[in-house]
Amino acid sequence: MSFTGHFKTYIEDARTLGRWIVVSTAIGTLCGVLGSAFHIGIEVVTVFRETHPWVIFTLPAAGLLAVAIYRIFKVEGLSTDTIIGHVQTGEGIELELLPAIFLATIVTHFSGGSAGREGAAFQMGGVIGLGAGRLFRFDEIDQRTATMAGMAAFFSALFGTPVAATVFVMAVISVGALHHAAFIPCFAASLAAYATALFLGIAPTHFSVTVPEMTPVMVVTAAVLAWLCSMLAIVFCEALRRTEHAAHRLIANPWIRAAVGGAIILGLTLLVGTQDYNGAGMGIIVRAIEQGEAEPLAFIWKIIFTVITLSAGFKGGEVVPCFFIGACFGCTVGPLIGIPAGFAAAIGLISVFCSAVNCPIASIILAVELFGANGLIFYALCCGLSYVLSGYSGFYSSQRILYDKFKLRRIDVHTNARHEDDLPQRTPKGR
Repeated sequence: MSFTGHFKTYIEDARTLGRWIVVSTAIGTLCGVLGSAFHIGIEVVTVFRETHPWVIFTLPAAGLLAVAIYRIFKVEGLSTDTIIGHVQTGEGIELELLPAIFLATIVTHFSGGSAGREGAAFQMGGVIGLGAGRLFRFDEIDQRTATMAGMAAFFSALFGTPVAATVFVMAVISVGALHHAAFIPCFAASLAAYATALFLGIAPTHFSVTVPEMTPVMVVTAAVLAWLCSMLAIVFCEALRRTEHAAHRLIANPWIRAAVGGAIILGLTLLVGTQDYNGAGMGIIVRAIEQGEAEPLAFIWKIIFTVITLSAGFKGGEVVPCFFIGACFGCTVGPLIGIPAGFAAAIGLISVFCSAVNCPIASIILAVELFGANGLIFYALCCGLSYVLSGYSGFYSSQRILYDKFKLRRIDVHTNARHEDDLPQRTPKGR
């Protein structure tokens, strides 16, 4: 290619980069504003519920309201899997999903359903990104990239982790392949959202963690804890999927299913005598990591509450409950095998998360942004082990796992595939 040709290509690439920076910054700023409003809304209704315990008696009615909201906006059946599927195939997303998931998630947290925020974050961010792509008349491929930028931005606004948000969205769509073309759009959007959230007074999520001295014994025990966390993550993911399928099969009517689920959560709350397992439970996570305190059965109760809440039709996410489960499990089990409770809680949080989302590199970066870099080697070890030992299950059934976790060979299966032909087959030794 001639010098002129190279120069024209360079100019065109520079124009494309500039366009993406401008559009991504706009996406990130809007996600930062809406993400901050969403964060404040969740905090307000959570404080109200905690200071007015009677609110949990609205759980059955809240389930009905969540169903009604989705029906009004005509977005029944849409979820985070829908957003991931759109990035993979370009299948349409209804823009009405944004107000629906915003309102329905607020309803869940107000009433005391056990759910997180990031499911709503991915969905709202994805819709904002797609809307921006359509507004700027992007082609179908660039609309998918804009969708990813929105997902990363909203996650960054809520958690204050712009680098982890960027890499996570690049990796979660297809495990084994990073969508490098989306890096600048996602990172620019994440930074803009992060800065906007900070400007609006939303503090980033951060935990104070004391990292023990690295000794051979501590490394081995951390590895053991990561292995246990990978098994716990499998239990959680399987419970979520199987219970949801059973609930839809046994109670086909979504109104009845939501009301019954709300009544069950209400009954369980009264049974355990505490609202620790309602809502997201960020306070419990902070206590486990920074104070090394957790009820021995807290992680089990959180699994039960979250599985029933999401299976019944309440809206929210799985990641913050996953943080809760991992932190409380690590805090409980860690001291039994010689790991300080607070540090074990941090390892538990990141290991269960990594197992459930199948994104080890993003999980390592998230650990550094949440806990600091002092324990980097421990976090890398535990994320690596929890990733390979968690099999092919996870939160998102539309997620594709492109490569075998133990061999450098392409398998291209969907997470949670259960048909024999869809699962990777081990090659016997000697063949």
